Amino acid sequence: MTNNALPVVLAGARGHGRWHLDNIRRLQDKGIVELAGICELTPLTPAELPDGLGTPEQSADFGGLLDSTGARIAVICTPIPTHTDLALTAAGRGVHLLLEKPPAPSYAEFRRMADGVAEAGVACQIGFQSLGSHAVPAIRKLIAEDAIGEVVGIGGAGAWARAEEYYRRAPWAGRRRMNGADVIDGVLTNPLAHAVATALALGDSPHAEDVTGIETELLRANDIESDDTSCVRVTTAGGRPITVAATLCAEDPDEPYVVVHGTSGRITFWYKQDRVLLQRADHGPEESEYGRTDLLENLVEHLTDGAGLLVAPDSTGAFMKVVEAIRLSPDPAPLPRDAWHLLADENRRVVPGIDGLVAAAADSLALYSELGAPWAASAESLPKEVST
Repeated sequence: MTNNALPVVLAGARGHGRWHLDNIRRLQDKGIVELAGICELTPLTPAELPDGLGTPEQSADFGGLLDSTGARIAVICTPIPTHTDLALTAAGRGVHLLLEKPPAPSYAEFRRMADGVAEAGVACQIGFQSLGSHAVPAIRKLIAEDAIGEVVGIGGAGAWARAEEYYRRAPWAGRRRMNGADVIDGVLTNPLAHAVATALALGDSPHAEDVTGIETELLRANDIESDDTSCVRVTTAGGRPITVAATLCAEDPDEPYVVVHGTSGRITFWYKQDRVLLQRADHGPEESEYGRTDLLENLVEHLTDGAGLLVAPDSTGAFMKVVEAIRLSPDPAPLPRDAWHLLADENRRVVPGIDGLVAAAADSLALYSELGAPWAASAESLPKEVST
């Protein structure tokens, strides 16, 4: 451990928080951070703590833990409705932040967080790891060089599968609201939020003011409040539509991707793999793989060397407009009983044909109802356009 290692407190160390524990361990081995504290309602057992992290202080009192450890950075990986208050607790103490996505369950809560953090003068990184991919600036460069002609729109596709246990993993899982508070834990706002945020970033429309209209089709096969099979089309100030379709009820789950459509070609980005395919007129296909900058590491470099933050709150404003549109939409329509079946050996619900529909939406920038999905009538009768 070096004297320059920045003390970190992790709030929420189970579930996805385990990934952060492993990542902090990696950066601790490099000597740039030190895990000083863990905030959990129930302390982690020694078996839950990865080897090499020592014995960090543990407490359910986040503010007290920040004070007692002298934390410089807080990583917040807690239930969505708690993000804003915890972020402001840290900011009020001058502690910098890595805040998991989605940053907040509503646009008002997002603004309260972002404005409070800015006022406190602390750095805040939002945890859209895909935006740390070196593929993102490489794709922007290809677009700027007219590699695919004029960009006409962006598509996003995510065909994933989740067992019914996924919705029982926490009291807030699959909920739109809980105890009177917004949660908005839907397929586009949480598990496949990266598809939305990455599409907006590649469409050069990351800020709230870049969004002029949003259409949603929110449906569910599972017995949940929120949506598990949905699509959204964003109208941008630049006039280029961005359509993202996603499901957690895929027949054959596959890697999610974003595709940039041009007048003379297309660029496909499998964002979890940092893999890019360039297809253009009069050229053979060109595939490339890229590295990735870790967002916590980037935050440390920002604090120590003045490196630019990769995902500052305001660069997720357009994503939060999508979250808000989903929040304001009517509750997701249940799919007709004949539109899904239970895959018993995996205990998950499958929507036949959804994989092709998700891909077609990203390809054509059309919504499910426009693609003729037989069950999309359940969403078609709902108002689609949400004022932003």
